[in-house]
Amino acid sequence: MSECKTTVKAGVCQKTTTIYATLADDMMTVNIRIESDCPMVSKTPVPPIVSWEEVGAPFSESKVYAWATENIRHTACPVPCAIVKSVEAAGDLGLKRNVTIDLE
Repeated sequence: MSECKTTVKAGVCQKTTTIYATLADDMMTVNIRIESDCPMVSKTPVPPIVSWEEVGAPFSESKVYAWATENIRHTACPVPCAIVKSVEAAGDLGLKRNVTIDLE
C-alpha cells in the first residue's frame, strides 16, 4: 500500500501540520489523516479523495480546495497544496519530492 507522510511548517503562524495520505485497497482512493496544532486545519476531516480526479481537477473543482474554503480562513495557507501533493504521491501519480517556498 502506498503512503505519504508530509509535514508542513506554515510560517509566521508557527503552526505545524502532519498529513498522512494512504492509498486505499481500491488503488484509486486516498485516505487523509491530519494532525495539526491549527484549529482551522484540524476542525473537519478531509474526505477520501480519488487521486487521479483530484490531481487533474481545476482549482475550482478540487475537493481539497473546497474543503479548505470551508475550513481555512487564510488563503495563503500552504496546507491545501501539501494535501494535494500528498494525494499525488500516495496515489502513485507523482514522485515524493519536496516543495520549497523561499520568501526574501
